[in-house]
Amino acid sequence: MSDDLDELKAALSAATPAPDAAKKAADIALARKNFAELQESRSGARHTSERPKTGFFRGVKNMIAGLNMRGALAASTALVALGLVVVLPLGELGPRFYGGSDWQTIERETQVSERESVLPELEERVPSLRSESLAVDEFVTAEQAGTAQSVLQGGGLYSTNNEAAKRSLSDRSRMSGQLAAEPLILAPAPDQVVILPESNTETFPDADANPLKVTAEEPVSTFSIDVDTASYAVVRSSLTVGQLPPKEAVRVEEMVNYFTYDYAAPEAGGAPFRPTVSVTDTPWNSNTQLVHIAIQGEKPAIEDRPPLNLVFLIDTSGSMNAPNKLPLLKLSLSLMLPQLTDQDQVAIVTYAGSAGQVLEPTQATERETILAALDRLHAGGGTAGQAGLQQAYAVADGMAEDGEVTRVILATDGDFNVGLSDPEALKDFIEDKRETGTYLSVMGFGRGNLDDATMQALAQNGNGQASYIDTLSEAQKVMVDQVSGALFPIANDVKIQVEFNPAQIAEYRLIGYETRALRREDFNNDRVDAGDIGAGHQVTALYEVTPVGSPARQTDPLRYGEQTVVSTEGELGFLKLRYKKPGAETSELIEMPIVEDGPLGSDARFATAMAGFAQLLRGETYLGEWSYAEAITLANAARGEDPFGYRAEAVQLMRLAQSLKR
Repeated sequence: MSDDLDELKAALSAATPAPDAAKKAADIALARKNFAELQESRSGARHTSERPKTGFFRGVKNMIAGLNMRGALAASTALVALGLVVVLPLGELGPRFYGGSDWQTIERETQVSERESVLPELEERVPSLRSESLAVDEFVTAEQAGTAQSVLQGGGLYSTNNEAAKRSLSDRSRMSGQLAAEPLILAPAPDQVVILPESNTETFPDADANPLKVTAEEPVSTFSIDVDTASYAVVRSSLTVGQLPPKEAVRVEEMVNYFTYDYAAPEAGGAPFRPTVSVTDTPWNSNTQLVHIAIQGEKPAIEDRPPLNLVFLIDTSGSMNAPNKLPLLKLSLSLMLPQLTDQDQVAIVTYAGSAGQVLEPTQATERETILAALDRLHAGGGTAGQAGLQQAYAVADGMAEDGEVTRVILATDGDFNVGLSDPEALKDFIEDKRETGTYLSVMGFGRGNLDDATMQALAQNGNGQASYIDTLSEAQKVMVDQVSGALFPIANDVKIQVEFNPAQIAEYRLIGYETRALRREDFNNDRVDAGDIGAGHQVTALYEVTPVGSPARQTDPLRYGEQTVVSTEGELGFLKLRYKKPGAETSELIEMPIVEDGPLGSDARFATAMAGFAQLLRGETYLGEWSYAEAITLANAARGEDPFGYRAEAVQLMRLAQSLKR
């Protein structure tokens, strides 16, 4: 060890007062109190008319100001001796900058201005100490070092001036897909404090693609409808920052059902929805065909809708402290308010370290009151999802009256890391509550710890929809354009069953709906839950089928012959749908044959392009040599009317995926 270092250690030892157990205990208690307040994790709802001044650097400044001299020495020596540099991850899973470039620009400017404002005070309060590669425990006692490390790590921080450690961090980040480029340095060396990206704890439902079925062996296919759209937005959020999405995040049916199609509407006074079936050649295999099943729900007049009771259950845990999480969540909910009327009510419940009601049931037209309650929400603390759900349902029960629609809307980044977090346990809890008539929908925000698997389980078992909001434009689509479908059901427990004719169809496979599969006997069992259709909802499902005698057949005929079936002329199969009217216990049945007809319109062809795109992202083998270029060509040719640019955006995403795949 060098003489200079010995002299530095001796000076520090001489400057450190003798241990005082009572003073030490008081200091630790004060530090914990100050840190808890900075992390917004105090119990109970906080009501304030002032917007707090937040930000990482302001937090560091306030933390240092709240410590006594010895606490400041322990924490700030680690900061200043090792320097001050901010490394901000640009990749897909960064904690602060995931989303559009606008968010990144705003946050970077804020970080720079706050860094400049806090540096003078850091230099004034703590002596300027410099060293090549000193560890924290070389400056202070092990216990003090542990306290300082806890404070730093609690804010997502680690200090290092060790080049090997930085290289290791960079390598690990790239291996886990967290950094797409070199970190952005906002201050010159040797001042170095590194903000690590959040670890990737994202989870998605793990389901293999539906296998090819031999019609003679298994002619019947049964599944629940799905009107969720979360997968498309998750895919978009990945591609727009230069990352291919995780395979399991791509659900074909949600990619297809994200778009609006011009399907035939049901007749007045009849069933609440109308199915339409068409057949065409498969673009990626000329020797197979696609069976396109389209469902269009009725659109009741808005003035005829029942009163609506909404309980927003908002995650205010520390993981929500990012621009594309809680701030975007607040803006998203505010967009919805003008869609509500004076007969509707809104309440807000939060959950973090503990659950709390921050807005009692309030008439929806009292927008200033509701917006003020939203503005008071700040992220901090742990996550206790079960406690929040319990309180939200209790509030909803108090609001519900006969003839009204009551909904709990959970808005979260999906981080259920405290409390009842097991999907099966949550499923049982939500199933019990939906029987009361209060349904649950889920909106996801942010990336890095997105628990899509739990969110899907909650929404599916709560008879609600799952959405993912990555931009304000997506919030407009979900919270404004599609709000009636998400909140007002027209048919419950909708199931689809297709029986293929072995005399016409040798093989088939259902494209997507892996997480919605049902057993054959579930179709006629009214106790088995299935998906719901809301006002104006549309559902699309696609089967790829192999005609008898086609060279595309992938399985060998049986040696001893397959059962001979008398062909019903022209029928490829038979479609059945079961549904319950809202509040009914007994289902009703719709039936129709599947026959070949003319060429598909642009809507069906665009849906086919999206199904192909999703399968390419999943790396499925059924597409043969079909490529992104062909998906782009098909989608461009079938874009049709696109008033809001959603289809044009999809084509751009295809182009991005094509470039990233090379």
